[in-house]
Amino acid sequence: MHSISDPQILKSSSMKITDFKSIVKNYEIIFFDAYGVLKNSFGLIDGIRNTFKYLKEEGIDFYILTNDASRGPTKLAQVYNNNGLHEITPDKIISSGMLAREYLNLKVKNGTVAYLGKNSSEEYLQKIGLKTLSVSDLDLSDVDDISVLVFMDDEGFDWNHDINKIVNLLRMKNIPSVVANTDWFYPVNNNDIAIAIGGIANMVEAITNRRFIRFGKPDSNMFIFAYEHCAKGRKIDKRKILMVGDTLYTDIMGGNKFGIDTALVLTGTTLPNKAKKRINSTGIIPDYICHSAAIDI
Repeated sequence: MHSISDPQILKSSSMKITDFKSIVKNYEIIFFDAYGVLKNSFGLIDGIRNTFKYLKEEGIDFYILTNDASRGPTKLAQVYNNNGLHEITPDKIISSGMLAREYLNLKVKNGTVAYLGKNSSEEYLQKIGLKTLSVSDLDLSDVDDISVLVFMDDEGFDWNHDINKIVNLLRMKNIPSVVANTDWFYPVNNNDIAIAIGGIANMVEAITNRRFIRFGKPDSNMFIFAYEHCAKGRKIDKRKILMVGDTLYTDIMGGNKFGIDTALVLTGTTLPNKAKKRINSTGIIPDYICHSAAIDI
């Protein structure tokens, strides 16, 4: 098994690897992806605590741009706090679930929102006073009040039973479907991935021949929302913002489309020995490639 620092991988890929510390000091705001950049299923990526100490010392602002709609910003921040990363507070979290909530607040006037995901996902919906029902508790013989279906998270339900249930719900009722996380998969560790709710939504969309409404990276709305969130009335030069991610199709393409610099890290879904091939085949080119977002101080 090769590690990220294996010189044979770097030599064979012919990629120019840049030290993260050497580039981050040139920016005023850093947008970090979460999974694969700051953490994985085992906890924080090695050295990440040092990164946030450095950002604080240098006065560099940051935000976490995540397609995670499994829980609200307070609970997402708490995960980092529990791991000793206290610099990440709820106001630093910008998630796709926040965009989905904004849409639902404007568009859903009555009825019940059926959601696929953990009970913690319900926080986004309850904050705007919507009546909610987990798909796990949905009775297909009583769906008259269901006005919208929301894909929130890949856990908290029976994959076989409940996915079949939502397929039949969409066959029975012509209701809008909202995908609050566009990720197809996410990194579990340096080698393995797991299917995310965006991948499940793609499958259901194909089966039902529907067109779903999606929120999250790489959609520009996510970056516009983040830019407005961090600007708060002040003018920010987009050339002073850096997007750091582990996935070409979401983090890097989204940042490139929005017109900000991007840094690909090799601690998540883009494996070091596959990075050059993926970049060449997709044409999605980051401004920088780094081993990780960790900083030695």
